[in-house]
Amino acid sequence: MRRLIIEEPYSKAALWSRRLASFSLAVALMAIALARTQLVDTTAVLSVFGAAVVIACLGLLFALSAGVVIWRTGRRGVGAVVGGVFLAGLLLGYPTFLAAQAVRLPLLNDVSTDLVDPPDFARSSRATAERNGLIHPEIPESWRQAQRRAYADLQPIVLDLEADDAWQIVQKAVAARGWRIIDQTRPGGRTGIGHVDAIDRTLIMGFPDDVTIRLRPLAGQTRIDIRSASRIGRHDFGANARRIQRFAQELQTQLDAR
Repeated sequence: MRRLIIEEPYSKAALWSRRLASFSLAVALMAIALARTQLVDTTAVLSVFGAAVVIACLGLLFALSAGVVIWRTGRRGVGAVVGGVFLAGLLLGYPTFLAAQAVRLPLLNDVSTDLVDPPDFARSSRATAERNGLIHPEIPESWRQAQRRAYADLQPIVLDLEADDAWQIVQKAVAARGWRIIDQTRPGGRTGIGHVDAIDRTLIMGFPDDVTIRLRPLAGQTRIDIRSASRIGRHDFGANARRIQRFAQELQTQLDAR
């Protein structure tokens, strides 16, 4: 005699959890593509990405509901719940990291190795055009105090090199970091000061951030100061400080390679 095996039905909440999580990733990837191709303005891109985050959160809520139903009724769908939680977690991991950084770090989007006399961004016609007319204002005193507390290790870099040699090292470091130079002046002339202005882009969205490097000749040495500023948002989540730190590390790498 054959036994009739009746399988438990799937939890609909489990299925919707996976569907919503998958859809949220698709929406997030679309937002990233729009940001990197610069087809739409930043506000629209952030709105699309924000929608993806909301959809991912809904996916997690459905996963929680499905977990309760499966536990109580024995319905099928554990795999769908696990998949939904995993996919939603992939998307929500980065916003969660940014939220933690926003709590831990001060509200800054412009940092410098010289807080007494921060380097000025170039205001040539080309540099201004590349920044879409943006002119970064002077760093407020309250921001300088906050930076001193949060990033005490951001200090001027002094190379035991003449200005021309230091200029070559800086050029190699900028190239290694993948920054795009938009204005530069070799050290020399009446003031002796040189500068390099460049644009870097954020890792995921590819939003442009501005960097200026000042080279000031000393007796047998060259002092290098770096200023990094975000164009978008009031909080940089520590990105500008990390950019300066990594550039300092790249300078050391180039020095070691000489």
